[in-house]
Amino acid sequence: MTAIKLSAVYKTYPNGFCALNDINMEIPSGEFVAVLGASGAGKSTLLRAINGLDPATAGSITVGDLAVARHSYRKIRRQTGMIFQHFNLIDGLNVMTNVLTGRLANRHWLSSLFYLFSEPDYRIAEDALREVDLLEKAWNRADTLSGGQQQRVGIARALAQQPGIILADEPVASLDPKSSVEVLDLLKKICTEKGITVLVNLHQVEFAVRYADRIIALNQGRLIFDGQPAQLDQSFLNTIYN
Repeated sequence: MTAIKLSAVYKTYPNGFCALNDINMEIPSGEFVAVLGASGAGKSTLLRAINGLDPATAGSITVGDLAVARHSYRKIRRQTGMIFQHFNLIDGLNVMTNVLTGRLANRHWLSSLFYLFSEPDYRIAEDALREVDLLEKAWNRADTLSGGQQQRVGIARALAQQPGIILADEPVASLDPKSSVEVLDLLKKICTEKGITVLVNLHQVEFAVRYADRIIALNQGRLIFDGQPAQLDQSFLNTIYN
C-alpha cells in the first residue's frame, strides 16, 4: 500500500523562488525514508507540503487515499504525526498534557479549547509515554527535561495521534550524539514494530545510512537521488552537497 505519493510537485513562492521543482516519488507504507540535502535544498518544504502546512503550488500529493487539498487538511494532519527540530512543546505544561495535545484533532473544538480529555485519551497518552520510556516523567513540567527527553515527548505526542505516517523535520539537529542515537533508535523501532511510515529530514549522512531503508536527496528543490543506502557513494554525495 502506498503511504505517500507526489506527482510533478512544485512549490514556488511569490518572490519567484522555487523550493520544490518537479518532485515525483512514491513511498510504501511502513518504510523508513531519510531525506538528505544541504540547508535550503527543500527538505522542510517537502515535509510541510505533504501535510498541507505549506501547500504545493502545482502537481498532486496523496497521503493514503486522500489528496492533499484544503478540504482534507484536517483529516491528513490527524493521521500524520509531526516531529520538529525544536520540539514545539508547551514549556509551562506537564509532559502528560503535552502528549495529550496529540489528541486534540479528535476532540470537539470546545474540549480542545479547555484541554479536556477523555479517559481513553489518557490511556493512549500513557501508552505513548511508556513507548518512549518516559511514563515516570508524566507530571513533570516539560521544560525541566533534557533536550533528548523533550524530543521523546515530541515523539510520544505524535504517537498519541495514532498516525499512519510520522514526518520528522531535523529531529536530532539540536541534540548531542547520544540523544540523537536514542531518538533515531526509537523512530526506527516505531517504524519496524508498528508499521508506521517514517519520513525524516537529516543533515547527518551517517545516520541516514545507518537507519534508513531508503534515502532520497534534494538539491535546489530537485530530487537528485532516490535509492538504498548502499548506493549512496561519494560521487552522489558530491552532487547532493555541491
